[in-house]
Amino acid sequence: MKRAVIIIIVLAVIAAGVFAFWRFRSQRRANLASNFQTVSAQRGDLVASVGATGTVRANQTAALPWQTSGTVQVVNIAVGDQVEADQVLADLKETSLPQNIILAGVDLVNAKNDLDKLREPPDPLALRQAEQAITQAEQNVQDLEDRVESLKSTGSQVDIDQAQATVVLAREKLEQAQQDFRPYANKPEDNLVRAALQNVLSQAQKEYDAAVTRLNNLLGTANELDLAAAEADLALAKAQLQDARDKHQELLAGADPDDIAAAEARIAAAQATVDLKRLVAPFAGIITEVNNSPGDQVTPGTVAFRLDDLSRLLVDVQVSEVDINNVREGQDVALTFDAIPTREYHGVVDQVAYVGTPAQGVVDFIVTVELTDADEVVKPGMTAAVNIAVNQVKDALLVPNRAVRVVDGQRVVYVLKEGVPTPVNITLGASSEIDSQVLKSDLKEGDPIVLNPPQQFEQNGPPPFVGGGR
Repeated sequence: MKRAVIIIIVLAVIAAGVFAFWRFRSQRRANLASNFQTVSAQRGDLVASVGATGTVRANQTAALPWQTSGTVQVVNIAVGDQVEADQVLADLKETSLPQNIILAGVDLVNAKNDLDKLREPPDPLALRQAEQAITQAEQNVQDLEDRVESLKSTGSQVDIDQAQATVVLAREKLEQAQQDFRPYANKPEDNLVRAALQNVLSQAQKEYDAAVTRLNNLLGTANELDLAAAEADLALAKAQLQDARDKHQELLAGADPDDIAAAEARIAAAQATVDLKRLVAPFAGIITEVNNSPGDQVTPGTVAFRLDDLSRLLVDVQVSEVDINNVREGQDVALTFDAIPTREYHGVVDQVAYVGTPAQGVVDFIVTVELTDADEVVKPGMTAAVNIAVNQVKDALLVPNRAVRVVDGQRVVYVLKEGVPTPVNITLGASSEIDSQVLKSDLKEGDPIVLNPPQQFEQNGPPPFVGGGR
């Protein structure tokens, strides 16, 4: 009986000890669990982005300086004015200009007059005279060919009689031409009637000379010297005919292209010098700075205006070489400004640099972003925080980035199981600033993920007492 009582007492003590240990462990787990921050694993959409900062700039900007000295005569614009390309913005007084610019104006007028003359159609009188010269030269060649031919042959009595009759007719024609030309002999050479009668007279003289020469040949009075002289005259007449034809073609073709090009170059050079007296807009845009007023004295290099093309607003940002291969033209961009805290703006990647720029051992690439919904409150010079959406994932299992740890080279998250943080291996995909996509893991939707596991978990795993190991 006494032995049984002792056994019962021992069993009661053991049971009390086990109960106490179980209660202690449960309390310990509850205390540990209460120290952990958890969040349930959930599915959702994720936008992976690359962040950077940059400064807003205009699509195109130009500082417009004077290229010469002088006194400002007129300023045609004010700050905020919209101007078109090549619009005159300001002029200098003519009397205040350097001598070379004033003389360039004179040369410009002369060069334009010379070009106009080169481009004028051929003078009708000169063209008519050239045509007459061709006709006369052709007849001269024909007469000399006949003369050479006649010198080379002897004729019969019939040929001689015919030649004598031709001489008589040619003499009569020559005398009539002389009589017709005599009243116009003292007229100006450009008189058309005089020119026509002189042409007739010259032709009649040649026909008479040719007729006499042929008759002499038939009569046997020609000799070898006459034949040689006739052949030389024929060669010269053919050359003169070719010259007359060339001159006629030159008149029809107009001025030499090289002469026209030289005149145009003179005009361009003179115009460039004359244009130094005014400032013009190189492109369309808005005047954002005016530094001159009428009466100001300026010198070369004095900046008069600033012109900005605000039709497009751009932000240049530096992206690390680690992220640059994820950035593509056309990707969506979110932009925020410290100066405009109440609104988020949007844009697209407009250009990605092909070559990086090294600085202090780091290589960055310039990425240009264009704002697509900019308004009047966004101004060049403002600092923008830029987030480029490089990847978008739909309905993915997500884990917070702050919960991810590395244990023995493997990424893990700790899941709270019966109050104990238990590591679960994960393979990650795209990431945003807050969450990451889970590509492969035993993690399930709804699992409680520990956001603040103890540091020793990352190095050695859970401590031995956790989970009742011993």
